[in-house]
Amino acid sequence: MARFRYIAKSRAGERQEGVLEAPDRRTLMAQLSRMGLVPISVADAQEKAAPAPPAGKPSPAPKAPAAKTAKPNPAKAGVAGGAKWFRFEKGFRSRPVMKTGELLLFTGELSDLLASGMTLGTALHSLALRKTGRAQDVIVTDLRDEVVSGTSLSGALARWPGTFPPLFVNMVKAGEASGQLADVLERLVLHYERVLAAREKVATALVYPIIVAVVGFGAMIFMMVGVIPRFSAMFEELGGTLPLPTRILIAISGGLLKYGWALAIGLFFLVAAIRRMLKTPAGREWKDRLLLRMPAIGGIVRANAFANFSRTLGTLLANGVPILHALSIVENTVGNSLIARAIHDARDRVTDGSSISRPLSQDGVFPALLTDMLSVGEESGNMTGALDHIARRYDGELDRAVKLFTTILEPVMMLLIAVGVGFVAISMLLAVFELTSGLNA
Repeated sequence: MARFRYIAKSRAGERQEGVLEAPDRRTLMAQLSRMGLVPISVADAQEKAAPAPPAGKPSPAPKAPAAKTAKPNPAKAGVAGGAKWFRFEKGFRSRPVMKTGELLLFTGELSDLLASGMTLGTALHSLALRKTGRAQDVIVTDLRDEVVSGTSLSGALARWPGTFPPLFVNMVKAGEASGQLADVLERLVLHYERVLAAREKVATALVYPIIVAVVGFGAMIFMMVGVIPRFSAMFEELGGTLPLPTRILIAISGGLLKYGWALAIGLFFLVAAIRRMLKTPAGREWKDRLLLRMPAIGGIVRANAFANFSRTLGTLLANGVPILHALSIVENTVGNSLIARAIHDARDRVTDGSSISRPLSQDGVFPALLTDMLSVGEESGNMTGALDHIARRYDGELDRAVKLFTTILEPVMMLLIAVGVGFVAISMLLAVFELTSGLNA
C-alpha cells in the first residue's frame, strides 16, 4: 500500500489536507469521492519535501489551482442555469458554445489527463490555462471553478446545455457513480468521432454539387443582366421579328433588370417565412416527412438517423443509464421528428412493461431488420452489442446512400446547367440567323 498526501475540498467548500493509504492514485480518487471530497492535488507522501526556508522567513504556501477572483465573470453575470453570456473583444455579445470538434478535443484531453492519474480539479485547471481566445476558455474556466468549489462534474456540465447535451451529462454522471469517469470520457470521444465522421460524409457529398450550382446560377444571372441587354439593344437597331425563344429570353432579362429588387425582397421574405414555419412542430414534421420520402435523400436521412439512434442508445446503456431515461435522451437527439415520435410512443409502451423492439416495430417507422436485430439482442441479454452492430450496419448503409446521392445529383446538376446555358445560346443564335437572313434577302 502506498501513502498519498492529498489536498481536497468538501461539498461545503472547506479545504482539507491529509494522508491516506491506497494501492494507486485511481483507488485513492474513488476513496476521496466516497468521503464526499473533491481532490485538488495528490502527491506521494514518500517524496522529499521542499527544503525549509531560512530562519525568520515564513514558509511559502503550497501552490493550488487559481481560485475565483473578485473580478466579475461575464459568463455568470445575472444569468442562471447555463444561459450565460460572453463579451468578446469586438464588443458584441454571444452565448459561449463549443463546436462539436472543440467538444471532442476537450473530452479527449480531459480523458487522457484523468487516465494518467491526475485529479479532476488539476486536470481542469491545466486545460483552463490553455488560452485559445475563444468562448471555450470561459466554459472550461467555469467548469474548473465549479468542480473546485465542490460541484460534481456532471452538475458543472449541466450549466452549459448549449455545449454539453443530455447524452454527455448523463454519461458523465454514470461515470462518476461507477468511479470510471476516464473510461466514460473515452467512450464519449469514440461516440463523437463517429458522429463527426457521419456528418463529414454528408457534407463532403454536397460540396461539389453546391459549387456547380452556385457557379451555374451565377453564370445565368450574369448573362441575364450583363450580356442579354446588349444583344437586345443590337436586335432592336437591326429591326425585324425575333424568334419566340429569343423574345422569351429578352423578356426575362428585362424583368430582372426592372423588377430584380422586388424579386430579391420577395425571396428574402419567402425564405424568412419558410424558416419560421419550419421552426413550428407542424413545420418540422412536414419537413422531416418530405425528407424521408425524397428519392436518394431519404436513404441518407434514414441511415443517419438509425445509426445515430443505435449508437447513442447503446452508449448510454453500456454506461448504466436506465432504459427509460436513455430513450428520452435519444428521442431528443435523433434529429427527425417522425422518428422521435416513434421513440416516444415506444418509451410509453416500455413503461408498461413491454420490450423495446416490439413497440418500435408497431409504428412502421423503424425497419424490420433493425427491430429484429434488437429483438435478438434482448433475447440473448446483449443489448449493447446488438445496438453497436446495428450502428455499424447503418454506417455502411449511410456510405452507400451518400455515394448513390452523389452519383445521381452530379449528372442532374450538369444537365440543368447545360439546359439553361444551352437555351440562352440557342436563343441568341436563332435571333442572329433570323436577322442576318433577313438582311441578305
